[in-house]
Amino acid sequence: MLKKLLRIILTFAGLAFGYGVFLFLKFLLQGSALNTSIILTETQTFIAGIICSGLFGIIFFILAPYIRRRGIKVAKTIEGDLLNVPSNEIFTGTIGLISGLVIAFFISQILNTIQFLYIGTILSIFTYIFMAYLGVTIAAKKGSDILPHLVNIKKSQAGVSQSQKLKNKGIDATAKILDTSVIIDGRIADILKTGFIEGLIIIPEFVLVELRHVADSSDNLKRNRGRRGLDILNKMQKEHGIEIYNTGSERALDEFPEVDVKLIKLAQIMGGKVVTNDYNLNKVAMIKGVDVLNINDLANALKPVVLPGEEMTLTLIKEGKENNQAIAYLDDGTMIVVEDGKRYIGDEIEVIVTSVLQTSAGRMIFAKPKR
Repeated sequence: MLKKLLRIILTFAGLAFGYGVFLFLKFLLQGSALNTSIILTETQTFIAGIICSGLFGIIFFILAPYIRRRGIKVAKTIEGDLLNVPSNEIFTGTIGLISGLVIAFFISQILNTIQFLYIGTILSIFTYIFMAYLGVTIAAKKGSDILPHLVNIKKSQAGVSQSQKLKNKGIDATAKILDTSVIIDGRIADILKTGFIEGLIIIPEFVLVELRHVADSSDNLKRNRGRRGLDILNKMQKEHGIEIYNTGSERALDEFPEVDVKLIKLAQIMGGKVVTNDYNLNKVAMIKGVDVLNINDLANALKPVVLPGEEMTLTLIKEGKENNQAIAYLDDGTMIVVEDGKRYIGDEIEVIVTSVLQTSAGRMIFAKPKR
């Protein structure tokens, strides 16, 4: 309905514009030498006006969808730019605009006395544009010098207000940005419950969209994982009040199609940390200089320390990749590779730890049977 209404309005605007063009052409014709050779009757003049007006009405009718799309895009661009401008600059810029227009009004009174070929009117128009731009520019850049007391009060009030908001929300630390993998994993909910992670917990909107796509997947395993992630997210939202961050105004993210790259860029914009258990994302973030909280690193750090030379009793359950190797697991899921243990598969034996390999992907223990 709004699209049709806008199209009708633009069509009428085209009719009015066309009639204005007709009047302008008529004025030029009257002032030129062709006025004596081309003589139109009132009926012909009326028909010419209708044709010119109708022509521009049709043009505006056809171009209405394009004008609407471009108008929406320009409006969003202006809105995004204004959101990034501090309120004190908008305030001082408005004062500068008004001051510039007032000065331009007085100057135009002098310029309007020039009656030669509309030069006075043209100069007045340029004066208004120039003084408005100059007023906004000077006031925005030098506002703190022009109105120091008022601006300082504004900044002080804004600072107190922002600090109070952050205090009320409990934002005493860097914002933590969760990725899809850590939500599906689910351990982050238990970590939040313990209170070890401080600050604002953020779920970017594009992560929520990716999680929904996983939950709608035709693959049964992916669909179950996605639904589990949504359940965990709903639980965290109720218990901890996490924030769904709308990234629509972050135009810097639009050029990146990959979710992982968007996460890193958003963390750089917000000065936050990415919470993940994705090994590759962890490495890329480190290269980009973004701090990462890896859930797997935390889990590995909490596992019991095993040192080379320690003895333990294990049940070997399957063959290893290499010859004569056997595999066993601790209660926490840590894999133990036992050299020369193939013949003991299915038995409970004592082993001696030879080495421990620790990575972000997990921990692996190497051992050999006790002789």
